Amino acid sequence: MIILDIEEPENNENVMYFKVDLHNLSRTEEVLAEVCSRHQIVRLVNNVGIVMPALIEETDAEDFLKVLTLNARTSMCCVQACLPAMKDARFGRIVSITSRAILGKEMRTSYAASKGALSAMTRTWALELASFGITVNDIAPGPINTEAFMKNNPPDSHRTRDLIDRIPVNRIGTSMDVAHAVNFFLDDKSGFVTGQTLFICGGLTVGLNKI
Repeated sequence: MIILDIEEPENNENVMYFKVDLHNLSRTEEVLAEVCSRHQIVRLVNNVGIVMPALIEETDAEDFLKVLTLNARTSMCCVQACLPAMKDARFGRIVSITSRAILGKEMRTSYAASKGALSAMTRTWALELASFGITVNDIAPGPINTEAFMKNNPPDSHRTRDLIDRIPVNRIGTSMDVAHAVNFFLDDKSGFVTGQTLFICGGLTVGLNKI
């Protein structure tokens, strides 16, 4: 596994890590070029994101651009870098992690816009790349019990409690719930599934209108 991130992963077993600030376009492109010159990447998972929660009247334009840049532009750059190897192999699997927030969530103007853009790009790439044997899908998780979720959804907040209470399966999701879905899309046998958004949400998107 090859990981590009500003922070080194806690579990380094079987991991090749490249430290890079993905906000820095030139440095990101340099690292991607280095990685792709050494490895034929045919499976790509775009799993980067910052939230910067704020009500619309408090959303800063520069923060909006920062979120959009990291969450959407980075994925585009990674796909562009890996495409030559995928096209040569006539095989590729691209999975992007978006969010349930693309359906709407309070205090998520910037985040929802960035992940919504990534979901829309997923469908566009799926059409452009299907003839090369490359599938492109996105996974929209939430709520998932991660450090990032708890940071942006304080456990003592009434919004957080209300959200978790409305999950039909009566539990919050785990990182493994998301990982299983990623593995499905990456599998050799998943070649007839492309351009899709899979919500990993415990049924919450089904029950959005539940009273």
